[in-house]
Amino acid sequence: MVNRFYANLYFMRTTVDVPDPIFRKMKATAALRGVSLKEFLLSAVEHEMTMKPSPRDYTVQVPLIPSKRPGKRTLTNAEIEDLLA
Repeated sequence: MVNRFYANLYFMRTTVDVPDPIFRKMKATAALRGVSLKEFLLSAVEHEMTMKPSPRDYTVQVPLIPSKRPGKRTLTNAEIEDLLA
């Protein structure tokens, strides 16, 4: 990897596989906004990172598999499947 130094910031080059339809839409959107694809992607990633995580539609009860005796419990795969069914 080559790190480049510009204006006291380090940049890292990376590769991302993007499906063709999404890539075309990204390029078109960037062009309509008058920004480069790089600027568009950086803005999109920064926006996504500032978003608060969405609340889950469910809560998890712990322990997932209750035990009459807390501590180590040995279960077979079949027993786990029966409990989760």
